[in-house]
Amino acid sequence: MIKREAEKAIKWIKQYVEKAGAKGIVIGNSGGKDSATVLAMATKAIGKERVIAVSMPCYSNKNDFEDAKLVADTFGVAFLTVNLSDCYQQMEAEIHLAFNKIGIEGLSKEATINMKPRLRMTTLYGIAQTLDYLVIGTGNLCESMVGYTTKWGDSASDFNPIGNFTVDEVLQIGRYLGVPEKILKKAPNDGLGEQTDEEKMGITYQQIAEMIETGDTVDEWAKQEILKRFQSSKHKRELVPVYTFKRENFLKR
Repeated sequence: MIKREAEKAIKWIKQYVEKAGAKGIVIGNSGGKDSATVLAMATKAIGKERVIAVSMPCYSNKNDFEDAKLVADTFGVAFLTVNLSDCYQQMEAEIHLAFNKIGIEGLSKEATINMKPRLRMTTLYGIAQTLDYLVIGTGNLCESMVGYTTKWGDSASDFNPIGNFTVDEVLQIGRYLGVPEKILKKAPNDGLGEQTDEEKMGITYQQIAEMIETGDTVDEWAKQEILKRFQSSKHKRELVPVYTFKRENFLKR
């Protein structure tokens, strides 16, 4: 079943790119299973010569860069490296300076963490717009369900072929498409700290998947935590609310 769905998703990628009239695809290559699987899908959909993988270290683990290079080499795509460490440091310093002038101590820890994926998405769109490419998303359904994404950061893209696949389904697709086992067996980590995703959340992707599939999970605490995160992250899965009023114009036609 998952192979059939993978092939349908690959066909969908090809059709989406063609309909948009884009010349290719840009992908943030983190060295993790999600981006590796999407990269594999993209190359099969439109050809490796039309896919660019971008590594964007920002005080990142050196191993992540090596894994990203392994993925790019495995599928034969162009591999760019844009080091954002200095950019991030300068931005943080400038905001701290501005805050100090109005008596605010500084950025919160969460704010500094989320700045990194937002800088990465800015980078991807700069490259994509220059080349007339599309930015492809790499977030899976489990992450989306509990809001384990950064709004306008890793959650932003032009289209996302794995947004309705759980972590286990992404792993199955990756294995089917030849993603290196080293990448697939790597503990999920957002690259924003030493802890794994599951350690940060306090819940497992398997528990989230169980909730998606059955509406329940064995651990009652995990169930309540997932439901709480699902509700509190609703805004991340919806379009920006816009105030509306009655207007008679071409938008009504």
